[in-house]
Amino acid sequence: MMNFVVKTIANAGALAVAVWLLDKITLTGDNTAEKAGTLIVVALIFGLANWLVKPVVRLLTLPLFILTLGLITLVVNALMLLLTSWLCGKLDLSFHVEGFWTAVLGGLIISIVSWALHVVLPDED
Repeated sequence: MMNFVVKTIANAGALAVAVWLLDKITLTGDNTAEKAGTLIVVALIFGLANWLVKPVVRLLTLPLFILTLGLITLVVNALMLLLTSWLCGKLDLSFHVEGFWTAVLGGLIISIVSWALHVVLPDED
């Protein structure tokens, strides 16, 4: 259970950094508490999309992973971020990503920040 909480906090932190750095990734809300709550829900959706959909996409694009020496991972991460944005729109959450290239850059930022936070945060389970 602790591992799940740590990963969700790391994802929320990484998403917050992406929202802060990129103008075309938006998170709106009336106050900080509302934004933080929305960010936690978005992090849960992002984690769920990565857990359910990402392995299937990786399996289907395995030849591209081999051909591009793994660089297609940036595209897969962008697609997971766009899927999260779409799901948030369907659930009336105030998180939105505009465009594919913003999603690529956002996915790269989220990957780097999430990795750094996983190194710093404890991983006890």
